[in-house]
Amino acid sequence: MTTAVDREAEQSETTDAMTHRQVLQALSGLFMAMFVAMLSATIVANALPRIIADLGGNQSQYTWVVTATLLAATATTPIWGKLADRMSKKLLVQLAIVIFVTGSVLAGFSQNTETLIGFRVLQGVGMGGLQALVQIVLGSVVSPRQRGRYMGYIGAVMAVATVGGPLLGGFIVDTSFLGWRWCFWVGVPVAIIALVLLQKTLHLPVVKAHTKIDWLGAMLIPGGVTVLLLWVTFAGGEFAWLSWTTVVLVSAALMLISAAVWAERRVSDPVVPPRLLRERTMVLSIIASAAVGIAMFGGPVFFGQYFQIARGYSPTEAGLLTIPMVGGLLLASTITGQIISRTGRWKRFLVGGTALTVVGLALLGTIDHATSLWQVGVFMAVLGIGIGSTMQNLVLAVQNGLAYRDLGAGTSAVTFFRSLGGAAGVSVLGAILASHVTDLINDGLKGNAAAGASTQTGGSTSLDLSELPPSVRVVVEHAYGDGTALVFVIGAVVAVFAFVAVLFLRETALRTTVNDGSRAGGDGSTRAEDEGSSRTGAEGSSREDVVTRA
Repeated sequence: MTTAVDREAEQSETTDAMTHRQVLQALSGLFMAMFVAMLSATIVANALPRIIADLGGNQSQYTWVVTATLLAATATTPIWGKLADRMSKKLLVQLAIVIFVTGSVLAGFSQNTETLIGFRVLQGVGMGGLQALVQIVLGSVVSPRQRGRYMGYIGAVMAVATVGGPLLGGFIVDTSFLGWRWCFWVGVPVAIIALVLLQKTLHLPVVKAHTKIDWLGAMLIPGGVTVLLLWVTFAGGEFAWLSWTTVVLVSAALMLISAAVWAERRVSDPVVPPRLLRERTMVLSIIASAAVGIAMFGGPVFFGQYFQIARGYSPTEAGLLTIPMVGGLLLASTITGQIISRTGRWKRFLVGGTALTVVGLALLGTIDHATSLWQVGVFMAVLGIGIGSTMQNLVLAVQNGLAYRDLGAGTSAVTFFRSLGGAAGVSVLGAILASHVTDLINDGLKGNAAAGASTQTGGSTSLDLSELPPSVRVVVEHAYGDGTALVFVIGAVVAVFAFVAVLFLRETALRTTVNDGSRAGGDGSTRAEDEGSSRTGAEGSSREDVVTRA
């Protein structure tokens, strides 16, 4: 009798037989959905100084507008990934798009920074789904050996959105008849097209597991991560790093995370299977992803401030000035993906990519308010090549060793820690930048009666320079130009951990099938499931996998 596992293997082999054209057709809506998410996320990069100034915000709120989205995306990523192992991946992608677009539309109606931050959280929930599900769906359609080229395409889509977003955002805020609110509304038509394409072109095998949903783990994991990120965001600003508030928040985070670990070890179908975190490739890739996430998410945020506040360029011009980084990312992700698909070798690109990421961040750590733009462009290009060679290929390395049933949980784990690194990095680096810039401004304004106009309560510097006297404005611009280098120096130190981690990765041959065959023997018999998830007979089964095609 044909079992559900056998049917799953048959579905996997069928997807392996798809032609290149069929795969591109199936992924067309997915790529567009990814484009919408990245566009909506990056379109505010160069518009944020204008948005925050218009809403009366400060440096801490500037960083929090970005961090709120990353925090929500990070906290929900494992849940999206686990749901992908239980139900229709296509339906989940469509749901993530709807949530993301809803948050974008509402963000456009914001009347203050607090409201904007709240709607950015809703955007982050949808973004967390798209970040994980795009990689998961790709893993469901294409074998690891051929996946490199398609991950290169994803990298290209992300690069186009990354450079197109800031440019479009700059154009929108510089156009009087549009205004910054259209930064959040412009992606809605593209999202609707993506939903239609997904419905028509994407057809995937669906594995439905009739086990109880791990609601306890689904609540404890996001809870612990959220409290931890709240601590790193507000420490040093709202309260001291060494304070009773820090003790309370860190203790609460550790208790929630410890409870999550305890819960995950005792359920049959955990959100994050503990067995995955015992695998060498998974652990090392998580370390590298978290470190790379800081450069990936932090770069666009701090470049936008540097070019607009320190160098005086418009949002549109600031977007154009980031092209070297995005161009390097685009070329590196596309070329390395093609080479990996042809050769099956991937570790060399991770080693070289993380090395270039360290070098690029270190070079950017030397810039100030007077650095030549061509030098800044070269440094950004080096960083872009490093990130482009690393970002997608870390996911590929992990997926190559995953069974089909763990594809969602394993992929989302890597994406989760990459987002966690980015969110924590942007929060901490933003707080450090705010404090450092305030010190530089105070030093530059000593003895100047206008000094009080340059700072706000709590030490945060204002991002609206239009009301400042010319002499004070110059000091503030120079402070941002000179202070930004510090965040890149710290980023370079963290990126060293990514380089060391990938050095210890063990390179294995890329599979030529979607399913690794670990669940079904050569004679069609079913192998035992791990950790209490094996099936019993029809009259008393604790788990039943149903495979259909959406």
